[in-house]
Amino acid sequence: MKHIDFQDLILFEDEDYIVINKPPFLATLDERFGGANNILRMAREYADDVQACHRLDKETSGALALAKNPAAYRHLSIQFENREVNKLYHAVAWGVHHFDNLLVDRKIETTSKGKARLAFKGKPAETYFTTLEAFARHTLVQCVPVTGRMHQIRLHLMFLQAPIVADGLYGGEEFYLSSLKRKFNVKEGEEEQPFIKRFALHARQLTFAKMDGEQVTIEASYPKDFRVLVDTLRQYQ
Repeated sequence: MKHIDFQDLILFEDEDYIVINKPPFLATLDERFGGANNILRMAREYADDVQACHRLDKETSGALALAKNPAAYRHLSIQFENREVNKLYHAVAWGVHHFDNLLVDRKIETTSKGKARLAFKGKPAETYFTTLEAFARHTLVQCVPVTGRMHQIRLHLMFLQAPIVADGLYGGEEFYLSSLKRKFNVKEGEEEQPFIKRFALHARQLTFAKMDGEQVTIEASYPKDFRVLVDTLRQYQ
């Protein structure tokens, strides 16, 4: 991974909070194995007492909030606990779907292998889904989770038979350009590579109350891989 300057990721900052546009392939916190760089480590080089108020999966890009002091951390943590933070994601899903603020209310439980599953005795999980754009074989979906269970959006889209592109863990196949482009040729001796090398999920928007009670909404633009995927699907409709 090329060098990332933490300051280049900042979308919003005041005396209490930093909101960044997290790149894909970078963990929010320290991972169990290895000493790979992560968001929290980078953030603490920028401001000493930073804490992550929530986390995004390593492959998920987008808006991530960090607190610069303990009081700010508590303030935002309570909002997350009370479900007062509005999180909005975009996903590219397999299949053509027409969701109109569709609620999926399916409980989720985590397993011991870093995976989750839908389960009758799991914890309550709710997500609303709305189609933003339908393509020839895919759909750009807006996802608004009410709860914050592990892999919630990914599992709920799988339940809707709309798995996320390249989400092999939950039924989403890789996407190859040759499936859309008729005259696509791979150079001799080379193998076609997947168009996007991670599951296509992006935390597009985050809304919360600052310490003074003012609501702030931060929008995170698509990273290059997600943007090019959407633009390509539009081109080959």
